[in-house]
Amino acid sequence: MIDLQALQALVAVQRTGSVAAAAAELGFTPSAVSQQIKKLERQSRTALLERNGRGVLVTERGRALVEHGGRILSELEEMESVLSAGEEPNGTFTVASFSTAARGLLVHVACRLAEEAPDMRLEVVAVDPAEAVGKVAHGDVDLAVIHDWNSVALEVPGNVALEPLCEDIADIIVPATHRLAGLDAIPRAELLPETWCSQPRGAICHEALLRLLAEEGATPRIAFIDPDFATHIEFVAQGLALAFVPRLGRGPIPDGVVARPLAGGQAHRSVSAAYRRTMSASPGVKLLVRLLQEAAEAAGR
Repeated sequence: MIDLQALQALVAVQRTGSVAAAAAELGFTPSAVSQQIKKLERQSRTALLERNGRGVLVTERGRALVEHGGRILSELEEMESVLSAGEEPNGTFTVASFSTAARGLLVHVACRLAEEAPDMRLEVVAVDPAEAVGKVAHGDVDLAVIHDWNSVALEVPGNVALEPLCEDIADIIVPATHRLAGLDAIPRAELLPETWCSQPRGAICHEALLRLLAEEGATPRIAFIDPDFATHIEFVAQGLALAFVPRLGRGPIPDGVVARPLAGGQAHRSVSAAYRRTMSASPGVKLLVRLLQEAAEAAGR
């Protein structure tokens, strides 16, 4: 009988490319993962890994086992989800989320869970949407809150389902004394000479800022990089830069700073809950999606 935990270890090694990376993803030590692979080799009576310099490669027989085993693990998860349908949600559910959704939505969800499902424990990790959707697809988290800019498409794997939550508009944040502060809406061409704050390179919001001026054939001059939008607003308050900040989870705008929409069509992102299709019958996933939708509705009022 094939050991399922050992099979998960082999799938993780194939996906991540190394025993160490698989161990970090699974929460085990590299030695424990190696032992799981050796157990699987004994059960399958074939070599599953081969050395490649300082690393390892999954053998041809190992790749075949990963292909079949991945389907088996997905079917088992779906079966467990169906069998638990109708039960009270319980256990730990891990949610990956971008930080403003954690502040704007998941704080509300965590409070409601304490009332509606006291046996269910919520763990939230801050992750950029592109990484978060991958964590959902690979089974590293149970659900993710992600966003997809109208200017930057987010690739979603076929085994991941999306539930729409809300549309989140982004504004240009400028000092109240700035030349653009008196406009009702700011044309993109007016932004060309400005200095900006941005999220780190590689983040989807960084790419959205780059696309902001792409229609004008320009690249924004980014002087300050920080993952926290609250820090961006503080740079604006000091007159050092402008910022491109979504409304969800933004909080009150401080004195001396104003938010203005873009002229000629607002920049916005679609916020969704993402989960594996095999988990669609899970009472915990259903409850989380419902509470997220309620939180999004309340945030939009």
